[in-house]
Amino acid sequence: MAERTSFAEGEAPALPTHPPFPAEDETSSFISPRAPYLAQANPGMTESPRDSFMHATPNDSGMLLASKEEENTEEDPIPKKPAASAAKRRTRLFAVLALLVLIIVALAVILPIVFTVIKPKDRKSALTQSSSSSQNPAATAAPTSSGGGSGTSPKSAATITGGDGSTVTASDGSTFTYSNSFGGIWYSDPNDPYNNNAFPNSWTPPLNQSWDYANDRIYGVNLGGWFVLEPFISPALFQKYPGTVDEWTLSTQMAADTSPGGGLSQIETHYQTFITEEDFAQIAGAGLNWVRIPIPFWAIDTWGDEPFLAKTSWKYIVQAFQWARKYGLRINLDLHTIPGSQNGFNHSGKDGQVDFMVGVMGMANAQRAMNYIRIIAEFISEPEWRDVVPMFGIMNEALIKTIGDAQLRGFYLEVYDMIRGIAGIGEGNGPFISIHDGFESLPQWAGFLSGSDRIALDTHPYFAFDGSTALAPIDTGTGPGAGGTWPQMACNRWEAEMNTSRPAFGVTYAGEFSNGFNDCGLFLEGVGGVPTYGGDCSIWQDSSNWTAGTKAGIQAFSEASMDALRDWFFWTWKIGNSSAGIVESPLWSYQLGIQQGWMPLDPRVAIGSCGPSSGPVWDGTFESWMTGGADAGTIVSSQTALYPWPPTDLQGTDVSILPYYTSTGSIATLPAPTFTDTSGKAINSGDDGWFNVNDNAPGPTPIPGCAYPDPWNAVDVPVPTGCSGGANAAVPAIITPPPSRR
Repeated sequence: MAERTSFAEGEAPALPTHPPFPAEDETSSFISPRAPYLAQANPGMTESPRDSFMHATPNDSGMLLASKEEENTEEDPIPKKPAASAAKRRTRLFAVLALLVLIIVALAVILPIVFTVIKPKDRKSALTQSSSSSQNPAATAAPTSSGGGSGTSPKSAATITGGDGSTVTASDGSTFTYSNSFGGIWYSDPNDPYNNNAFPNSWTPPLNQSWDYANDRIYGVNLGGWFVLEPFISPALFQKYPGTVDEWTLSTQMAADTSPGGGLSQIETHYQTFITEEDFAQIAGAGLNWVRIPIPFWAIDTWGDEPFLAKTSWKYIVQAFQWARKYGLRINLDLHTIPGSQNGFNHSGKDGQVDFMVGVMGMANAQRAMNYIRIIAEFISEPEWRDVVPMFGIMNEALIKTIGDAQLRGFYLEVYDMIRGIAGIGEGNGPFISIHDGFESLPQWAGFLSGSDRIALDTHPYFAFDGSTALAPIDTGTGPGAGGTWPQMACNRWEAEMNTSRPAFGVTYAGEFSNGFNDCGLFLEGVGGVPTYGGDCSIWQDSSNWTAGTKAGIQAFSEASMDALRDWFFWTWKIGNSSAGIVESPLWSYQLGIQQGWMPLDPRVAIGSCGPSSGPVWDGTFESWMTGGADAGTIVSSQTALYPWPPTDLQGTDVSILPYYTSTGSIATLPAPTFTDTSGKAINSGDDGWFNVNDNAPGPTPIPGCAYPDPWNAVDVPVPTGCSGGANAAVPAIITPPPSRR
């Protein structure tokens, strides 16, 4: 097994290479009780979140406490005596009331502790051994974690769980008050750092329970611009360096800036400050339950002259995993950048052209991409992370019209086989695999990989980029007609297509959407881009003067979008200030919308905003194979025949003559954090960042003597000689799964 690697504050994590794997016996399984939660709450609920703990499952020790409360309510603890005087009866009544008050206070203190120390299911033996420490509510100190930028936290007395109004000790040692009126609890035990008892609200299952894609709704938000920088999300960084248009050019100019405050370290400072632990707490407090986190491939490594800050963001990404665990938020991990660029957009790393599966270096870039996907899949399939990161978006917004339909689908099929080979088939074995629709209509994906195991279809429905002038008024007052025609347009455009896709394809969700009914916003159309909006964009770049009618209209549009999409991730949680000191793309900030009054404070109020559907209605069920049921994992042969890998050609060029990398390189594995308990003893869960001991094929590396062209600029260049490797150069997709670890 690869050596565990820890890293201290400010230190970039070394990415170890992976040697051959020894045999390992991990056939034991673990069964733990499921923590109780209020499965389907509603805005008008009268039962308090604490009361919901009384609805325990049969295997839950909470049932014992429930029976005690029932005994006290079924029988009067003080028998009635007819001969007693009125004064005595009043005295007894006061005594009973005082006793009840004491019982209620005691339960309020004890029950959250009792029910949040239930061991989560599906843990390695090393994890289950440490879970007993969660029985100690007086545990002190936060864990020393190499997963974040904060380093060692000071040892001070701290509780391990709490709800609304509780004091949270953050991973950096600071404190803040947890504000969550929806019944969510945070959970952080230094002696049990992989505990999955937390949940963000009363209608969301704790992390130690399965997500029901048919009945549980995804109310999510993106953490865009955190690990993959975009000009419109972090405009001040780009304004500091005129002429920068993407992270490639920004990194180049930062590295060349040797003045005080210059250098690539500015990007690491951005990792440390743009999103903090308190953001995760606020997301849970906003009634949300998922986060989608875009990450770059350079979290693993860079090749050649790629200027990105390499091997640095991973420790902050893993810290994000721990923060999500602490507040009960599930993660859709999204690989947002691909070598050579999969779409030519600035958020792919480099603005310009597509060189992934396009041009002379198209297959070589695909090899690198597949290896990065493999490395990430190995990490998040580990028992320590799979309940926190149950979904993996393997590639963001690939341009299928440029790459080719059969070519991109063949890549998706090959990646599917590889990931399922790593972790096995069926619910709980590795992540749900998410693929983007490639900007094709959803019906075009109906039946793709029918019979597969847990593939979700991600669509990004935006009004902002449809090229319209968007002049229909959105400020139509604060009454029932708020938003004018915009809310109904959202319902009409999206609801029917989403309802049609779910039974035809499977789990379908909006990985991105926004309040951008127009394309106004600083750098929204890219640095130097020209908006298509027909009015005055300055109105929409400063929210300080928005009227109550404008805010009501935007909120109505937002709620209609949420209802039409059903399962969604708003883009994005936070927009940074420009050099003017204000948010100049306010339609795209969920956080600002909550603060200033144009986002719903409870996402559930959006349900029903579209009214009765005039089109197809989804019946609320998925076929079993779509969600990892007993019949999952057998793709019909007619599908596999359509999408061979490698493809026969790229845009008409025979792939056998194109450059490849040879599979003789070392494997970079992602380091897991290390923790120490309250006594200073290291907690070793056994996680080394590599789930499958049988997956030991070498990684891709350049063929010696090959003069490869620039992999980011090789669409129309001569094909070099001595660099072709054919199918034998590709990363093997068929991997023998290890023994079950569940």
